[in-house]
Amino acid sequence: MAAYAIIETGGKQYKVAAGDTIYVEKLDAEAGEKVTFDKIVFVDDKFGTPYVEGASVTGTVEKQGKEKKVVTFKYKPKKHSHSKQGHRQPYTKVVIDAIA
Repeated sequence: MAAYAIIETGGKQYKVAAGDTIYVEKLDAEAGEKVTFDKIVFVDDKFGTPYVEGASVTGTVEKQGKEKKVVTFKYKPKKHSHSKQGHRQPYTKVVIDAIA
């Protein structure tokens, strides 16, 4: 059993250990399903080039959700021009089960 691993998903890297809870970019899985991450950058004192062969991290999807709203407001002074737009990024909450 490795102490921790660095995985890559959604264009980002996460340092994970067994029992950790992470929020990743939305995955195509329902709550309660098992997910496997196979893009492992580092595990057990081994660095991948670019990924470690034969390594994997498994987790359970806890829920799907959306983050808090981010508001963008653009304006042009003295032109009576402005725009306001909101965005909520979807995420998936995953509990890490094991590192293999």
